[in-house]
Amino acid sequence: MSSPITKKEKVQAIIDILDDLYPEVPIPLDHTDPYTLLVAVLLSAQCTDERVNQITPKLFAKADNPYDMVKMSIEEIQAIIKPCGLSPMKSKGIWHLSEMIINQHGGEVPQSFAALEAMPGVGHKTASVVMAQAFNVPAFPVDTHIHRLMYRWGLSNGKSVEQTERDGKRLFPKERWNDLHLQIIFYGREYCPARGFDLDKCIITRQYGRKSFINEVLKQQAKKKR
Repeated sequence: MSSPITKKEKVQAIIDILDDLYPEVPIPLDHTDPYTLLVAVLLSAQCTDERVNQITPKLFAKADNPYDMVKMSIEEIQAIIKPCGLSPMKSKGIWHLSEMIINQHGGEVPQSFAALEAMPGVGHKTASVVMAQAFNVPAFPVDTHIHRLMYRWGLSNGKSVEQTERDGKRLFPKERWNDLHLQIIFYGREYCPARGFDLDKCIITRQYGRKSFINEVLKQQAKKKR
């Protein structure tokens, strides 16, 4: 009998599969600089990237920098971003963080987690995405896809996104965090969705997944066949 795979071997096998499937990792949100990325990430909360990419050109045509953004009223911003959902909160966040960038950071998006997280509407995940994708600073932002997949793969206990982030940072090499978080998101959307999950299609879960999760899926499949 072959000996059971170690956690380290499992992590490397998962990385190899992701590299094979996604050798290129384009940033899903369209942007031209750190400011437009920050606004796009803020808009993406509880909204699809596709929807955000449809809305941001309309917003950035009027204001693609903090100086032009604060010339608009919060109501004007809200009217444009309404299709993204949570528009009352997001429009206030965009206006006030733009004012903060002008008053406290000389019009430039700050390159620090603490300064970003001090801004209205900017949580740790948003700050992590901006640090990783705009400034190439190693970060491991955890969204719902990553949280779900890390649990299904037996790499985290699924108790909280904070724990999932800690586990991801502990298990994956630091120089790979920025690419890996995107690769896992792409994989989650394509092969390992929350709804309509198919074990045959999801090679990573099938080969390396949490046994209790796989057994539950098999049980559900057997029920459907009855």
